[in-house]
Amino acid sequence: MGKYNSELFIQITSGRGPAECCWVVAKLLKEVLDDLKSKNINHQVLSRSEGPLHHTISSVLIKVTGNDLEEELKEWKGTIQWIGKSPFRKFHKRKNWFVAIDFFQEKTIEKLNTKDLQFQTFRGSGPGGQHRNKVETAVRVTHVPSGISVEVSDGKSQHQNKQKALEKMREKFELLRLEQTKEKLEQQWMNHLALERGNAVKVYKGTQFKQ
Repeated sequence: MGKYNSELFIQITSGRGPAECCWVVAKLLKEVLDDLKSKNINHQVLSRSEGPLHHTISSVLIKVTGNDLEEELKEWKGTIQWIGKSPFRKFHKRKNWFVAIDFFQEKTIEKLNTKDLQFQTFRGSGPGGQHRNKVETAVRVTHVPSGISVEVSDGKSQHQNKQKALEKMREKFELLRLEQTKEKLEQQWMNHLALERGNAVKVYKGTQFKQ
């Protein structure tokens, strides 16, 4: 039996490579999503960073849930090589392009600690009449270590606004930590690129992107 994983993140990245690598990432995204569908693995594309040209993606993050995920998807983890002429630069001589697919789990990402949050109340501005301006119902929440701040003032009470602000902070923090993890993985990938080039887990060829 493989290790049980309730949740896994898959990152496909060009490692900040040129447009050709971003083209490969876009092609790979379709391949990976098709594989996840064929294996009936629940998945969600959390974020994607568009590449420099149309139909290119520099990196994409997919969240998958299920059992034995690392085992089920191990064929994808590592360096992916595409052999072909640049679809963008007609006379470019390079024919080998490399991108990476890596996995990471939730436990590797920093969690939001409510002890790091600072709450402030203030008078809301805008619609609401005189009553609203007399009572400090608006709420600002700041995550002290990162400096992230959100404000909510559209609720009728301070309690309502506090709950909404907390939800918005969680969403904002989630995006920030995922972006930080993506950047860290991309940096690792770039550092190891020279070593990994001769050790591709999958090789595709031509504009039809065939294995």
